Amino acid sequence: MKTTLTAADSGRVDALLAAALPDLSRAFVQKLLEEGRVTCRGRPVKKSFRPDPGDTLTLDIPDPEPLSVTAEAIPLDVVYEDADVIVVNKPKGMVVHPAPGHTGGTLVNALMAHCGEELSGINGVLRPGIVHRIDKDTSGLLIAAKNDAAHKLLAAQLADHTLARTYECVAVGNLREDAGTVDAPIGRHPTDRKKQCVTEKNGKPAVTHWEVLERFPGFTYLRCRLETGRTHQIRVHLAHLGHPILGDTVYGAKKPVPGLEGQCLHAKELRFIHPDGRPMALSCPLPDYFEAVLSKLRHL
Repeated sequence: MKTTLTAADSGRVDALLAAALPDLSRAFVQKLLEEGRVTCRGRPVKKSFRPDPGDTLTLDIPDPEPLSVTAEAIPLDVVYEDADVIVVNKPKGMVVHPAPGHTGGTLVNALMAHCGEELSGINGVLRPGIVHRIDKDTSGLLIAAKNDAAHKLLAAQLADHTLARTYECVAVGNLREDAGTVDAPIGRHPTDRKKQCVTEKNGKPAVTHWEVLERFPGFTYLRCRLETGRTHQIRVHLAHLGHPILGDTVYGAKKPVPGLEGQCLHAKELRFIHPDGRPMALSCPLPDYFEAVLSKLRHL
């Protein structure tokens, strides 16, 4: 579908298009620019291009791709649901969306069966409704959008940090202070593409606030609040402090903890502004695996 508009102001083309076409997210506009689907004066333009007022911009918006993910009747622990959003308590071991090696059994497959066609399409074919992610071996709260308008509002809150996420975890070792903040940029690891690391080179700002909930011999039970949302952020920041999360074989000890699959990390609380303007505060209890770890530590 071809769409044309006239630039009314000066400025970057991605910002101008996002403002002029409120039904399209800025991320979607940038994708169109990256694919060469936006032209001015007969030539494709980049997102940094600044048209002159009066220039005509032409967008070639592709037709929506048919959804190729299969709905699967997988039980969901639904914490909250209405016509705009659904919040679920994801179990440890479940992948959020399909990817190579994980084409089924994901949260998206389960959401498609539960919600039918009521999922936003902003994130494309393989991630309908998904606003943010948590790792496969992290349990806890995750919000999905049921329509594009809700998705855009939630994505904006994620970007300006008003969508607040609080996690609890068990870290290896004893942190000396009772609370603190890690303000260290995170980017792709230079030699292991599957990992992230604290790095100034190509790193993006990342801030994690933490506080001690309980101390044990050789371990610390923590609450962590994300100010930003980088991939593996809490895991990377705690490892950077020298206190990786218990069971994290990527950023901590390579040997798995007997009886514990993956890291002891749980997304416990979620705060956001509902698309209708209501402030929402949701929480879920610690899962059995986490309670079992705490019980063992309390009896050391």
